[in-house]
Amino acid sequence: MSDTAGAPLTVADVLALPVLAAGRPQVLTGLTRLDRPVRWVHITELTDPASFLKGGELVLTTGMPLPEDPAGVRRYVDELAEVGAAALVIELVRRYHRPPDALVHACRARDLPLITLARDVNFLEVTQVVHALLLGNQADAMRRTQRIHEAFTALTLRGAGPQEVVRAAAGMSGRTVVLENLVHQALICEASGATVEEALTGWEARSRAVPAPGEVGGPEGWLVAPVEYQGERWGRVAMLPTSAGFTAEDVTVLERTAMALTIARLIHTTPWERAAHRGALRDLAEQRHHSPADARARCAALGLPTQGVGFLAVLLDVEAQAAETAVAEELRTAGIAALVGTLTPTRLGVLLALRPSQSWRPAVERLSRSALALDPEAVVSVGSEVDDLSATARSFREAARVAKAALPSPDGRAFHELSDIGLRQLLYSLREDTRVQEYAERQLGRLLDHDTRHGTDLLTTLRHYLDSAGNKTTTARRGNLSRETVYQRLRTVERLLDRDLESGEQRTELHVALAVLDVLRPR
Repeated sequence: MSDTAGAPLTVADVLALPVLAAGRPQVLTGLTRLDRPVRWVHITELTDPASFLKGGELVLTTGMPLPEDPAGVRRYVDELAEVGAAALVIELVRRYHRPPDALVHACRARDLPLITLARDVNFLEVTQVVHALLLGNQADAMRRTQRIHEAFTALTLRGAGPQEVVRAAAGMSGRTVVLENLVHQALICEASGATVEEALTGWEARSRAVPAPGEVGGPEGWLVAPVEYQGERWGRVAMLPTSAGFTAEDVTVLERTAMALTIARLIHTTPWERAAHRGALRDLAEQRHHSPADARARCAALGLPTQGVGFLAVLLDVEAQAAETAVAEELRTAGIAALVGTLTPTRLGVLLALRPSQSWRPAVERLSRSALALDPEAVVSVGSEVDDLSATARSFREAARVAKAALPSPDGRAFHELSDIGLRQLLYSLREDTRVQEYAERQLGRLLDHDTRHGTDLLTTLRHYLDSAGNKTTTARRGNLSRETVYQRLRTVERLLDRDLESGEQRTELHVALAVLDVLRPR
């Protein structure tokens, strides 16, 4: 007998029960229909038992009431088949010792399972055993349904978001559950017993082949339910089949999932598409996808091209949530394929999908203009272009390094890229490292202290000297000083710092220390 939780009792299950197995049952017709569910057991010796049936019954008879003529036998079988009887079981002990040919032909013609019993069986005992199992299954099903309702009620009461709702549905059903929008983009996928790649590959075409929500439908036999409120439809939730058919509990889970998603949509103001883009973007940036194939399938199901394109990570340091919708709309209007999502409250992430011949600069310049229009102090940073979606984490890491090194740009520079990172930008990215701070203080601290105590400006003279590559004439001109004054000041600097300014290496050390001071306290 089936041990699958929530599965209905089938003809095959009943035949396997010891009380029937003792009669040595033999299936003569309808061998492929033994998976029919048994709703009840009906013992009959009537010539017209169908009038007392409602469908799904296992009909038990000794054969005593069967008509003699073949036409009557066909009518008897036709009536059972029309009402939806699960199977006909005839005992070959009293009237018959072999099944009548007319009965076998009639059952085969209607594909009605016909089972013979070679030994005497207590039909009353069969009904008691089967009915006890059916009633027990019904009680178990009611308890499981109650637990489903309680679980979704708890999710709703605590304000669960759509991701949590879909995850709960997949966990309860043991099946893959997907939330899609009205244009058949898969926004949330919880794959159960399969990979995301298997669940989402070719999603839009497969989804469009599934009719409107209702019964199990489409070439793959999906179970779908609408997510809507007061006549406004937002999408639908789909449960994908496994080798086992859907049960009544699966239908209950999907219906409650749709209700919980409707409530989540009303409670949470973030559009599903935005939340889906955020999730996909964060998983790519942090390399949290299970496999490159899963990442490609997920992004493709969101409408992002994944084949024959290059990818570029862009970070916008702005008020992220305020800018997210505007930036996404700007890219959509320009026809630029991208994922846009908030990474942190002050950082917006963008993943551009670019054709091989398409330069990334116009798209990034457009992004920069949008960001600066929203926030004049916005910083836009770019990683390097990669040719595979699985490598986008590297592009995001590079863009993050650029963002950390990007100095405030008084010239209103549109964006920063890796090639912009020079010594000053590198030191700026390390400005919070105490080792860097300690280095600057060790190199220049005594000179700074002297200027503070005596009101001098030896540091500026040293800066002019280093910027002039050790040319004293240029140093004098830049400081509007006489050469003698420059000589005197430089000797004082050498004495205070115990350094030889004629040494190229020592001048380099001091130059780096000055650059550290500049990034720590911009002039």
